[in-house]
Amino acid sequence: MVKNNKLLGVQKAAMLFITLGPEISAGIIKKLPEAEIQKITYEIANMTKVNSEQRKEIMDEFIVMNQARDYILEGGMEYARNLLSKALGAAQAKDIIEKVSEATQQFRPFGLARKADGRQLLNIITNEHPQTIAVILCYLQKEKAGQILSELPTELQIDVAYRIASMSNTSPIMIKEIEKVLDSKLSSVVRSDVEAAGGIDTLVNILNQVDRSTEKNITEGLGKNNAQLAEKIKDSMFVFEDIINLGDVSIQRVLRDVDAKELALALKGCSEEVSETIFRNQSKRAAASLKEDIEFLGPVRLVDVEKSQQKIVSVIRRLDETGEIILTRGGSDAIIE
Repeated sequence: MVKNNKLLGVQKAAMLFITLGPEISAGIIKKLPEAEIQKITYEIANMTKVNSEQRKEIMDEFIVMNQARDYILEGGMEYARNLLSKALGAAQAKDIIEKVSEATQQFRPFGLARKADGRQLLNIITNEHPQTIAVILCYLQKEKAGQILSELPTELQIDVAYRIASMSNTSPIMIKEIEKVLDSKLSSVVRSDVEAAGGIDTLVNILNQVDRSTEKNITEGLGKNNAQLAEKIKDSMFVFEDIINLGDVSIQRVLRDVDAKELALALKGCSEEVSETIFRNQSKRAAASLKEDIEFLGPVRLVDVEKSQQKIVSVIRRLDETGEIILTRGGSDAIIE
């Protein structure tokens, strides 16, 4: 039997439609692009059987993916990630968020740009207006957007980054015009659907993929023009739950500079994965003492927990800036531990 996690997306879709039955499936399939319908119907026609275990796994995955999509629509990407992390763990939540994001890519504007080679795209848009570049980067995959932002001239990097962070909603007419021009340069025309794009979260996702010098150049440049915006971006670059992505040596270094009471408050109500990561990097005696401190706290205000978590994030940022620990990021600065 082929495990569901090894199946192609179109094969999973075929299994799902077989499981849902003809009446429900017909209503869904007719809303899909014709090319996708052809692929799925081909798989259905060539699929001999779907056993009960596969049906259950496919339905479970479908339900979780829809929940993730609803969370994203309700409160955004970070809201969805936090809810799913608490329910399923950070690793599985990350995988689901990526799958949902990938599944929605074909319905977003600049579909052809997302398929284009990053360097080729860079050559096309480098001489465009900074606002045009900012809009395009908002709709690209974060890795590709980070690659392009890293290669832009220094002053242009800062200007584009500022425009991304300051953007909220973009005029549908403006997006269509930019996409039309870009598509003509890429020798193709694609369909567009308009969504809100830009903002600090978008810029942070892009900056997380660039090399260290690019990130530093942008944050320092923004700080000269808008210190408050730069600080918000820095605060969003690393959140408390990301501590699970640090290596054990780095976590142990961070814990040496964190007050025990502050740590207990920060861990109050966080995911089990985060807590276990901290406990694992302490001595048995220290871990036992920390667990007692957490229990002793009783009910606490969320705002107090978040303040303690932010203090620890500040410690992590300081140690990263001094080079005592390394936060992994994209580009040539990436570290494999």
